[in-house]
Amino acid sequence: MDERQFGPSAPVPRGRSRRFLHLGRAVGEMAAAAAADGLAQLARGQKPQLSQLMLTPDNARRLAERLSKMRGAVMKVGQLMSMDGKDVLPPEFAQLLASLRDSAHTMPLPQLAGVLDEEWGAGWQERFRRFSFNPIAAASIGQVHRAETHDGRTLAVKIQYPGVRDSIDSDIANVALIARLPGLVPAGWDPAPILERARQQLHEETDYVAEARLLTAYRDCIGDDPLLSVPRLQADLSTPRILVTEFAAGISIDQLAQGAHPQALRDRIAEALARLALRELFEFRLMQTDPNFANYLYDAASDRIALLDFGATQPVDPELVEILRELGRGLRDRDRKRLRETGMRVGFIGERDSPAQVEGVIDIMLLSSEPMRHVGPYDFGNSDLFGRAYRSGRDQYVENGFASPPPTEMLLMQRKLAGVFMLASRLRARIDVGRLFAPYL
Repeated sequence: MDERQFGPSAPVPRGRSRRFLHLGRAVGEMAAAAAADGLAQLARGQKPQLSQLMLTPDNARRLAERLSKMRGAVMKVGQLMSMDGKDVLPPEFAQLLASLRDSAHTMPLPQLAGVLDEEWGAGWQERFRRFSFNPIAAASIGQVHRAETHDGRTLAVKIQYPGVRDSIDSDIANVALIARLPGLVPAGWDPAPILERARQQLHEETDYVAEARLLTAYRDCIGDDPLLSVPRLQADLSTPRILVTEFAAGISIDQLAQGAHPQALRDRIAEALARLALRELFEFRLMQTDPNFANYLYDAASDRIALLDFGATQPVDPELVEILRELGRGLRDRDRKRLRETGMRVGFIGERDSPAQVEGVIDIMLLSSEPMRHVGPYDFGNSDLFGRAYRSGRDQYVENGFASPPPTEMLLMQRKLAGVFMLASRLRARIDVGRLFAPYL
């Protein structure tokens, strides 16, 4: 795992009222800043808009700081949207989400020690030759520490924040209440689906026993891959709130976009992860749906990519796989009739949708699948596809609306595939996407 900088340590607040107070303070700070800004603009003879006053860069920083301290569900809401904000999200949201990806507050030592004592019992230190209390990773649900055992194993120890699992439902209810305030979210954006998915996903991700099973199942699917690896579970040390695996060395995959890493290396890695996403869907029928770049570590010494974090892993129904295979053929052939039929079967198109809505959805599907029809390697580094797709979706919403939001499982798959392609864009990679899809269509 790569070394990262985290925010200062802060206790994880527990209890609905206390956590709501933290969130309320953030909104109060934002409102106060918006009021001061609005008065200043009025004094200059300008007519301020509430949404512009609330979604300023300074307010984004205030909110990100508060969410980072709270962790749990409120932080997950941002992370679920956090693949890459450039050209897709409003600048203020992009800045906020980048903050949530790249930094997090950690537990103070007394709180951390309390969790370890509860899970491993008194004298747990005797089980290790070395245990680092400085985390090597920190996120919305827990933080990761490095440890070494007396028998020579080097381990990554993921420790769940206290109270996170119990606070999920109340956190989401609090966020839903706050999100109703005018100007806090962009006009026309309905936060309900992302909040409900955050609630479901957090319940799944805080079940470390289930994650251990998924990790092992996924590792079996990968097998002896020359480029990809999954750290082995250490069942003797894992508990319902602590998940222990082999330690994986490397840097977050998106860091290969920095410096003078060869084009061939960036192409090979992006292609491997794109092929993996297709194997998850069509072969494994088991998809890790969180494409956070930090879940992929590249180790130059072994020239391999370690795959991490399987809390958001979902089985894929075999019947859905066949529908998606047919959908892929429709995208490849630009067959609008086939896309209309398969789009309805997977929930992209609803029975009540107007003809304009249906045609608009098909247009967006065809636009988003541009790389798979491109002849030869698609140059993601020089493509503006994501900006065009975002603007097309925005215009479709404004003109015709979307009567039928896709089902949750489809949203997760979309997010995973979009995340892989966004990584390819970040790495400025060139991938023959059509060649990767061909065996499955």
